[in-house]
Amino acid sequence: MHSDLYYCPDYFAYTRRKSREITVGNVGIGGDNPIRVQSMITSDTRDTEACVKQVLDLAEAGCEIVRITAQTKKYAENLEHIRDGVRAAGCNVPLVADIHFKPDAAFEAAKWVEKIRVNPGNYADKKKFEIREYTDEQYAAELERIREDFAPLVALCKELGRAMRIGTNHGSLSDRIMNRYGDTPLGMVESALEFARIARDLDYHNFCFSMKASNPKVMIEAYRLLVARLDQEGDDWNYPIHLGVTEAGDGEDGRIKSAIGISSLLADGVGDTVRVSLTEDAVYEIPVAKAIVASIERSQLKEDPAGAQRGTLSYDPFSYQRRLSHELEINGHKLGASNTIRVFTSRKKWDALAHKIDKLGDFTPEAIAEDSNIIELDPWDTASIQEINAVQEPQLVTVKDGCHGAAVIHAFRLLASKLSAHHPILLKDTLTPSNDKNADFLDNLITAARNIGSLLCDGIGDAILIQGEEAPGQSLRLAYNVLQAAGSRIFKTDYVACPSCGRTLFNLQETTQKIRAATGHLKGVRIAIMGCIVNGPGEMADADFGYVGGAPNKINLYVGKQAVKFNIPEAEAVERLIDLIKEHDKWIDAPVAVANP
Repeated sequence: MHSDLYYCPDYFAYTRRKSREITVGNVGIGGDNPIRVQSMITSDTRDTEACVKQVLDLAEAGCEIVRITAQTKKYAENLEHIRDGVRAAGCNVPLVADIHFKPDAAFEAAKWVEKIRVNPGNYADKKKFEIREYTDEQYAAELERIREDFAPLVALCKELGRAMRIGTNHGSLSDRIMNRYGDTPLGMVESALEFARIARDLDYHNFCFSMKASNPKVMIEAYRLLVARLDQEGDDWNYPIHLGVTEAGDGEDGRIKSAIGISSLLADGVGDTVRVSLTEDAVYEIPVAKAIVASIERSQLKEDPAGAQRGTLSYDPFSYQRRLSHELEINGHKLGASNTIRVFTSRKKWDALAHKIDKLGDFTPEAIAEDSNIIELDPWDTASIQEINAVQEPQLVTVKDGCHGAAVIHAFRLLASKLSAHHPILLKDTLTPSNDKNADFLDNLITAARNIGSLLCDGIGDAILIQGEEAPGQSLRLAYNVLQAAGSRIFKTDYVACPSCGRTLFNLQETTQKIRAATGHLKGVRIAIMGCIVNGPGEMADADFGYVGGAPNKINLYVGKQAVKFNIPEAEAVERLIDLIKEHDKWIDAPVAVANP
């Protein structure tokens, strides 16, 4: 365990990380400011009218900072007109230029917008997917070359009062970083710190960090490691943190994946501004982001109950490993040890679904909580836990309802830290079961994703129970979708889909729906749908197949990280993707729907 690394001062009670304030136009990030909500427009940056309209629509929806892609200097030049149009409409929302690959685009953009986002993996760094050993001298020479390209932009931002985000993406680490650190959270952190050191050498501090990934486990580990490393560097490395799960996808899945990654970190006090990335119109990201931020206020234990005898974490927060419980069987299903994580429901919900349980397919409940001899404990009551620890036979244990309010993550962490490892744990989304038919489903989704998803990403949990969603079928769907998004139980096709932006080379929303329609029955197959090559190959690290925009209306198809088919006309590309899946023996025909007699 990384025993000398800490990413928050108290793992069992809420404290917001103290960061310095930076300013983006008229908006402060970090310090005592509220957590800011951002988004990104999808229009072509050369289309001034469309861009201005999208910025204004986002601002009206409550977006506090708006990002626009600037892939070349020519595109960046038009940021002047977009800014003028937005300001002429009486809107002062700060604008951010999203820069990949092109330092000259960044220099142009800095003249017109309040913030520049640079990606250390592809800004002034090489990405040719070369495998080579760098000597220390060669590595230092590359860093010096990066300094020559990056330092002038830092100086310009300092002169013009611009902010900057040093934003690493798991999908676009440079060859230099990949060869030294691998495709790891540590590589992501070191990549960002190299750029931050250059900024600090020039006495420039108006910047924040991000560590985005499409896999919530990787994303959570990378941000934790970043914060721990910043603390090690010194008190004045207290820069704000921008949170986001990249390529989260659309619909319920995209919302759950975003909530797991972002909310888990916010619940530990990490994060000063957030962006939810959905493959939908950008305005739909704002209510989700606002709900995630609002939910943190309602979910925390502000102080630890006296005399808690807490002990230490039972897991390494910087490296995923599932908690090693022993196996037991409930209702014919094995759980604990390395068995799949099981889905429980209440007797009331089971009875409501009894007439159609055999038709629920992927969303079938596996056990009734009241019939499963579950031991309910108050994790702050050490004596009762010691009694259970003395029992040699594995027992399914959970946190008692009503325990210490809404601090579900803290309660289960504490339970796991005190409970003998051989006892499996049943996770709950809330400790106050709901009978409210009118409760907001988005709030229920975010609560379940944050509480259960966070714990699963820490390796805690052998079974789960949704109590906050009253509707029986919907609560089961939510349970399975949280397991899928956390990577804990893959029961359906998994999609990694980026949000659209001005770099996108095809209609992402339509294409994602087409690919879903054609492949949605392929359980356990992971398909990445990427608008362009910025993060494509890297974010597809976990995917079996990739569909990536290579040129306008032309698609490249990937197997893993390897491009295998190039410049396929968009009209043929979905069929060619299916052919590729068939070539690799991952295809099965969709079941034929049988009409009811």
